[in-house]
Order: sequence, then C-alpha cells, then structure tokens
Amino acid sequence: MKAPVSWLRDFVDIDIPVVEVARLLTLAGLEVEEIHYVGLEMPAGGDHGFRSGGIAWEREKIVVAEILEVGPHPNADRLTLCRLNDGRQEHTVLTGAPNLFDYKGKGPLPKPLKVAYAKEGATIYDGHADGLALTTLKRAKIRGVESYSMVCSEKELGISDEHEGIIFLDDDAPVGMPLADYFGDAVFEIKINPNMARNPNMLGIAREVAALTRRPLKKPESILETTGETIEGQVQIEISDPALNPRFTLGLIRDVGIKPSPYWVQRRLKLAGMRPINNVVDAANYAMLEIGEPLHAFDYDVLLARAEGRPVVISTRTARPGEKLTTLDGVERTLAETNVLVCDAKGPLSIAGVMGGAESEVNSGTKNILLEAAAWNFINIRKTATQHALPSEASYRFSRGVHPALALEGLKRGLSWMSAWSGGRVAPGLVDEYPQPRRDPLVELAHADVQRALGMDIPTSEIISLLERLEFRCEVRGDVIAVQAPPFRMDVGEGLAGVADIMEEIARTYGYDHIPETLLADPLPPQRGNPSFEQEERTRDLLASLGLDEVVTHRMTSVGRESRLLPGEAGAGLEYVRIANPITPEYAVMRRSLLSSALDVLEHNARLRESLAFFEIGSVYIPNGNDLPGEPRRLAIAITGRRYASSWDTHLEPGLDFYDLKGILEALLEALHIDATYAPAENPAFHPGKCAAVMNGGASLGVFGELHPAVQENYGFAAPVLAADFDFEALLALIPVGYETRPVSEFPPVLEDIAVIVDESIPAERVEALIRQTGGRMLAEVRLFDVYRSDAIGVGKKSLAYNLTYQSFEKTLTDSDAAGLRNKIVRRLQQELGAALRG
Repeated sequence: MKAPVSWLRDFVDIDIPVVEVARLLTLAGLEVEEIHYVGLEMPAGGDHGFRSGGIAWEREKIVVAEILEVGPHPNADRLTLCRLNDGRQEHTVLTGAPNLFDYKGKGPLPKPLKVAYAKEGATIYDGHADGLALTTLKRAKIRGVESYSMVCSEKELGISDEHEGIIFLDDDAPVGMPLADYFGDAVFEIKINPNMARNPNMLGIAREVAALTRRPLKKPESILETTGETIEGQVQIEISDPALNPRFTLGLIRDVGIKPSPYWVQRRLKLAGMRPINNVVDAANYAMLEIGEPLHAFDYDVLLARAEGRPVVISTRTARPGEKLTTLDGVERTLAETNVLVCDAKGPLSIAGVMGGAESEVNSGTKNILLEAAAWNFINIRKTATQHALPSEASYRFSRGVHPALALEGLKRGLSWMSAWSGGRVAPGLVDEYPQPRRDPLVELAHADVQRALGMDIPTSEIISLLERLEFRCEVRGDVIAVQAPPFRMDVGEGLAGVADIMEEIARTYGYDHIPETLLADPLPPQRGNPSFEQEERTRDLLASLGLDEVVTHRMTSVGRESRLLPGEAGAGLEYVRIANPITPEYAVMRRSLLSSALDVLEHNARLRESLAFFEIGSVYIPNGNDLPGEPRRLAIAITGRRYASSWDTHLEPGLDFYDLKGILEALLEALHIDATYAPAENPAFHPGKCAAVMNGGASLGVFGELHPAVQENYGFAAPVLAADFDFEALLALIPVGYETRPVSEFPPVLEDIAVIVDESIPAERVEALIRQTGGRMLAEVRLFDVYRSDAIGVGKKSLAYNLTYQSFEKTLTDSDAAGLRNKIVRRLQQELGAALRG
C-alpha cells in the first residue's frame, strides 16, 4: 500500500524525520519497502536502510505561481506564451500545454490559474523522455522566442506519469510559496501482512504512528449537514444470509454536480496509487483509503426507474443458476451460485464487495446517488474475486476482513466528501440493517504472563497505556487486565489465542528492539524421542546411501493423473478426498497413490538423464465417510535406465531389471533389521510374472516389480521401469527397538561351494532357510550365486549353487569340521526337500 506522509499528518502530528517513521513502522510489523520522495528533501547518504528514490524540489527555483494571461506564440500555433507572476516579478513563459488552449487570446484572465513554476536552473524530470530522466532548465530560443523557465506537468515533478497538460493548483495556493512547502511529500510503500489486514488505510497507519511516537490520534469526524426529504420509506434493505452479509447501510445524496475533484484530492489519490475519475467516485475512493471501508455509488434515478414507482428495495443474496451481470469493466459475467450479489427487484446490481454493475454506475449525467457501505464474509469475497479474476481495491480489503462497525463510519465519511466536492444535498437519515452485531472479544491478561512471555517487567500502567494508544479498552480486575478489542479489529481471538494476540500488540508497540536478551526462565521440557520420525529419517538416509534421490511431490493431484497407474477398469470406482476450492483442476483431489506421484517425476526427468532412481516417503489420503480421511504413509521407489554409466570401453550395456530393485530392497530391509520373504504376486500396475510381494509372517509389506506395459505406455516410458510400493506404517512397526549383533571372530573362515538339485517348484529361499537352520552358529554366511537348468539334470529340476562360509568363535576349523557341517546340511536337504548333491 502507498501512504503519502501528508495524508498521515491529517491524523497524527509527525515532526520526526521520514526515515525514522519508516523505521518505527517496520519494527512494529508494517514493513516499509520503499520511500518515494515527491518534492521533500531526501536524507543525505544512503545508509538509512530503506530503498528510496524520487526528486527534491529546489525551494527557491520551484514555486507556486499564477498565470495572468495566455497569449498566442507568434510563430507556432501549438505553443502559447503565458504572462506569469511568481510572487516577485512577472515572466513570459512559453508552453505547449494543451489544457491552456481554451484560455489563449482571451486577454487577462478573470481568475488567475495557479500553477507549479520552475525557474531557470531548476532540476526537474524531462516530461517527454521515456522513464524518469532529470534535466536542468537552461535559457534557449524556441521558434524565435526566448525561454528559460516552465510551468510543470505532474511527470516533470515526479507526481505521476501524466505530461499532456500542466497542473492547475487549487485557488487557495499561495503565490510565491516554495512548492515543496505547499505540497511536497514522501510516500511509504508498505507491505501489508495478513496480521495487519486492518491497516490498508491512512487512519490505520496513522494510528500505528501515533502509538509508536506517543502522540495523540486525530480521528476524523463526519458531521453531515442534511436537507430535503428523508431517505426513510424510500429505500429498504433485505439481507437473505447474515453470515455472508453481516451489515448493509445506505445513504442518499441529491443534486450532485459531476466534475473533477479538487487538485489536492487528485494528487493524494495518485500518490496512493489510484486514478482520479470524478468528484463522486473520488469521494468514495478517498473515504476508503482514509478509513478502510470500501464504498459503492449507485445512480439513484436508475434504481427508481427499475423500481417502477415503488420504493427501492436493495437485497443481498447468492446468485441464481445461470444468472449474469455486466460489470463496470464492460464484461458480461456468468455468476456462480456462491457469489453474493447486491440486487433490486429487477435483478443484480453488483457483485458484492468486488465490482459494481454497468447499468447503475455513476456517469456524467448522474444527479442523485445512493451510497452503499457494507460488511461481507471475507472468505466468500476472496473466492468470488479469484473466480472472476477481479482484483480490486475493494476486494483486496473485503477479502482480508473489514469490521462491520466501519460501514456506518465509512458511509458518513463518503457522504461528507461527496457533499463538499459536488455541492450535493445529503438526505436526512441513513438506512442501516445489522442483523448480527459482532461481539468484539474480551481478553483477560495477567501481568505475570506478560513478564514471562517477554522476559521483562513492564508495569501494568505501561501495558494499559500501550494498548489504549491502539484503542483497546482496558480495565484492571484484581490480578488481571481485561482488554476489550476495538471495533475495527477482526484479528484478535478469544481465550489463549486472544492472550497471544494481545501479547503481540504489547511487544511490538513497546518495541521489539527494546526487549532485552534474557535466558529462558522456564525449566526445559523432558526430551522425548519421536521414534516414528527418527526411523523415517533413517530410512531416507539408507535409501540415499543406496544411490536413490529423494523427491517431494504435491499431495494434491487429479483423478486422471492417478488413473494412468491403473490401466483399464482397475481404477474405476475409487473414491477420493476432493478439494472444495481447488486452485486448478490438476489439483482437485488428494492423492491415493504415492507411486503415481513418483512416476510423474520420473516421467518428467526421463528424457534428461539415462538412469534415474527416485524414492519418496509421504502420506496418501483415503476417504472415511464423513470423518476425516485416513493418512497412512507409503514408501514409493522408481528406477529406470542403465546399470552402468555409458563409457567408451563399455561393450555390454545391461539395463536395470527386477533383481536390481530386489537388491535395493534387500539391503534396505537388512539395514532396518526386518525379516522378509518374497512371493510371486499380481498387481494391475505391474507386469504379470515380474511382480513380487514382500512378506513378513504372512502379512504383505508391499509389492515391487516391472511396470505393466500398459502403464509404461500411459507414462510414455521408453525403457522398462522398476517400481515398489510399500506400506511404510507396516515397515515402521517391524523395526526392532534393539537387535543382537554378532562379534567378529578371531579365527579364520572356511569357504566352500555346494550345488544341490531340487524340484523347480521349490523356492530358493526355502533351501537357504534350511541351510542356515542346519548350519547353526558355525555357518557365518550363505549366498546364492548360480541357478542352472538343463535336461541333463532332469526335466522340472534346477541346480542351486551356494557359497558357504564356516567360522567358529572358539577355534580354527579343520577340513573334517567343514566336511561334517556340509554333510549335515546335505542330509537335511535330502530328507526334507528330496535334494541331491550335484557332483
């Protein structure tokens, strides 16, 4: 928000440097991002800590002057020669300003034109250059006439980009006064954070300055002089849903004259970032910027014509199916049923809190105006403005919350300015419908709580003074201070939240930079571990050490994107947790599959690198009727590409396959000390015959394998993709708190290979389990290194070759010890599996 210092001075006396005001505001939470100087002298040096720019008007060379007569240029039709008085002497000033042409050749002016005059040697902006380029006025001849000074446009003075005409000052501008003294200014560019939503207005910022500098706040008083027929009985208000429209007020002003606003008003609006329109619209905007209540003006005669002789009834309701409205920007908009409208008997007049309708807008022929000031549900306004892509000054404020108490104050302020600037007559009475008055929170705050939270002892009287300067009402009740939130604050909660809010007000008004550094006084809470989080982090570290890269994906997705993982009818009928107000259709539901999210990332990166290995640990969201959805964590892994990096001496280039992924999973589970077995499995996302389940005690922990060809096609993968999808909650439950470690033996091992022939149907893991069980503590390691099939060993048979490592903790094993162990193992395999030792 842009806040001119001159405007702030209407409400608080500012006699400290502009930079110091900016520092105080920033430390209190209203971050001043830039200071733009418009005429005032800029501080020397650039170490004040704020980005700044602008121009200083030289006091002796840029002054208020008056044009006494406008004559023609002897050699140019598009130039004029002005007889001008600068308070000391008369000058002849050459100018090409088009807004002087109406006065050319008419002799001495009955009322001189007050202007901004730059003398010879003055430094101003070049009005005809692109951007802001400084220039110094020098004496020169233009079309045979000597020129050494000029009357200025707004661009030349740095007020705005307008340079088509010169500035006409108000009639009371004192001739000869330095222009910097008359209306030199500085503008704060202030970042309004969400907790400062009450302050996008001059009064709000001035209130902060008054509190921080301990100066009184000069609140505006709107005294309405009314005349003519009362509004009562002529206009009625109907509110269909007070939750969406807590308050609605109307005032009537008759016989307005539409014309430009006084120049001081236009200048302030421009400095605040708004474009002047006419005196009526400017009055509404000025009042909004002044106290923070957006207003909307209706052409009352249009409403009377639509009412067809009956009293005008203004109602607020949500839009009906298919209802449309042409807004002030000339766009016909189809309204959603959640949009709140301001209507009369004939239909919509405006989109509440966002933008008015074209039919009832104020125009140059408007004579009578019905002025609206209301309060709206800020969430509904935010949704409506976003839906229609209609950011406006009104929706900016309403979407952050405007207190209903400001409606009546803003209405009076707007009517007061309209009457002053247009000559209109304010009708007696105001129409005010307030079905649900807001109850401002009352918070009880103990002095000891303040001392404990801030680490310093602030006297109770000082606490009350700090809060009362922000217009809180305070009362001491025994050991506590009862604090009543003022009727413009919607950010103060109740209970503990309210205590925290009040504490923040005390701290920032006292000054964060004045709070001393102190050691924590409270005892530290007991340090308790978070096993679930710790094991999750450990799993991440293990997967990263195995060469995988972690990805973090959006938890919001679309049904279409997830359906790519389940070809055909496999994914039909799945229910999803749906977002009520999705920011885009691609993020309309909460994900059910973590693997789908990981594959999206793999798809995006597959064309960038020849090998990829990703993993993610995150929640999925399972609908649970009307209750909150389940949020179990899953582990997804996806790998693709080559086993080895490309090289000039690489002749064989095998791709990653099922066993590469199985090796990763085995290493992970072994590091987590989880016992697991593997069994063939079927899953619609995986290739038939190339999918396995990871089991523990009969329960499935997850599945892995090569993606189904149809899934590969859906994602556009060229190379096979290996993926795994695990129930991470089940994995965490199996990780032991402690585990047995095996010491390192001081005696040498004995290495031996055996090959046994078994039926094709017997899994290798069963053979390995019997070998380990039979070998006992003497068998240090078992590793399958070869599988062989041939008619020579029998149809339906396979040969499994194992590397066995024997090692004792008590002695060096002999050949006979190793032979005894081997024979014991072979006999056990023969007895239970019908295995035969391959010779």
